[in-house]
Amino acid sequence: MIRTIIAEDDLQCCAKLEQFLRDYGQETGRTFQITRYDNGEDLIEHYKPEYDLLLLDVDMPFVDGMTAAAHIRKSDPAVVIIFVTNLAQYAIQGYSVNALDYILKPLNYFSFSQRLTRCLRYIRKREDAYITVAVKGGALKLDIGDICYIERLGHQLMFHTRDGIYASSSTLQQMEEALADKGFLRCNKGYLVNLAHVRGVQDGCAVVQGDKLLISRDRRAAFLNALADYVGGMRT
Repeated sequence: MIRTIIAEDDLQCCAKLEQFLRDYGQETGRTFQITRYDNGEDLIEHYKPEYDLLLLDVDMPFVDGMTAAAHIRKSDPAVVIIFVTNLAQYAIQGYSVNALDYILKPLNYFSFSQRLTRCLRYIRKREDAYITVAVKGGALKLDIGDICYIERLGHQLMFHTRDGIYASSSTLQQMEEALADKGFLRCNKGYLVNLAHVRGVQDGCAVVQGDKLLISRDRRAAFLNALADYVGGMRT
């Protein structure tokens, strides 16, 4: 299922986009779950980083599409954005918010289907690269490769990333299961480590992002073997 938002204040254009998605779904066997907004303000207020595709009109009331996209990118670096616009010059501006493509009005199904096919290929390549975690006031989508390690601190998890530290209400067991095949391993009960960010082992600790994380005795052999396998695999 492709979780999709259509943000468009023109009701006729919105209806046509919905019909195009249904037609494309029938042709390809894909299913689209569609959420609609008719202005940028409501889109920003209610947006959660759980969507795959955003069809975004540039010229919307209250908050324009470019501004809305900039807000959305703060919490969701992964959602695929396609701008819907009358003017190609706006599409060029879309690169500043990492928009993948644009569709010019008036809408044409052949052009729409070509662009959608390209976007879905991109979504399939990216779908395993991000993880959504619960944070205060909502959710946050993190690039898995940017997560250095996850620390259990009381009843919270602290995600130590390249860009900063984020607190989450998720559990370490949930994250361990979600990241089981992504190169993450516990070095003790309180830390889940991304092996890609381990810079060495010193004094019985894994050195990650300049921090020393204790490797517990009962996990030492498994952790060091996994680390050796990971490093060996990267060199081959």
